[in-house]
Amino acid sequence: MKFIGRTKELESLELLLKKKSASLVVIRGRRRVGKSRLIKEFVSHKTNWIFSGLPPVPGITKQRQLDDFSAQLSKSFGTPKMQASDWVEHFTFLGNLSKDKKIVIVLDEISWMGSEDPDFLGKLKTAWDLHFSENPNLIMIICGSVSSWIEENILQTTGFVGRISLDLVLEELSINESSEFWGAKRNKVSAYEKFKLLSVTGGIPKYLEEIIPSHSSEDNIQRLCFQADGILFREFDQIFSDLFSKKAATYGNIVKALDHSSREIARRFLKPIDK
Repeated sequence: MKFIGRTKELESLELLLKKKSASLVVIRGRRRVGKSRLIKEFVSHKTNWIFSGLPPVPGITKQRQLDDFSAQLSKSFGTPKMQASDWVEHFTFLGNLSKDKKIVIVLDEISWMGSEDPDFLGKLKTAWDLHFSENPNLIMIICGSVSSWIEENILQTTGFVGRISLDLVLEELSINESSEFWGAKRNKVSAYEKFKLLSVTGGIPKYLEEIIPSHSSEDNIQRLCFQADGILFREFDQIFSDLFSKKAATYGNIVKALDHSSREIARRFLKPIDK
């Protein structure tokens, strides 16, 4: 599908190519907002290595994350799978392999990747200082959906102070950009029809990609939100879990309690007055 929006973000990333030193980039934002799509657009026609962490499902361990990373390395480079017991081994391998290369390295969903190793970020910081930062033609992108984790563990820690070249926070697309998802029909669909659908999907690219331009807003909303296979049908549970991880259940109960309280208050105040 045609890439829409993110002009300023792409310009900021492209400017890094003119630097004479390595760049460490942070890209964050909620799920479905288009972080991975932006990265793919940026690295197209560039030598790139993209790796991603495993989702924090029950039973996930540090070794499982390491083994999956080994599998990704093996697939990317056509080499035998490494038997690594620590992230230092992977980072050293990547550092040596990327030496003197013009390369973009992406660590996607980094909060998942390092979720089971309390020293993960310390090891990454050391690898950056010893290996990656020595290559002036290298760009490393750290990406994740749990923005609070990235802010707390990377942006606000002394370990990465002075090392971040660019911190991109992806927001929803503008109304004009969102309108582009109607394609050739965008000028034939009324503003009111667009408004109804955008009130539900916002400017979230993944949701907008699911629009069927030839269908009415009501039909699109019915399909996306109220059919069991619709992308928005169970989206709250999935997004809430991703955002808050182990605290999701507790925070979810708080939200439900507040929702129940507000409904009860509304019911009492809106109760018809007996005459």
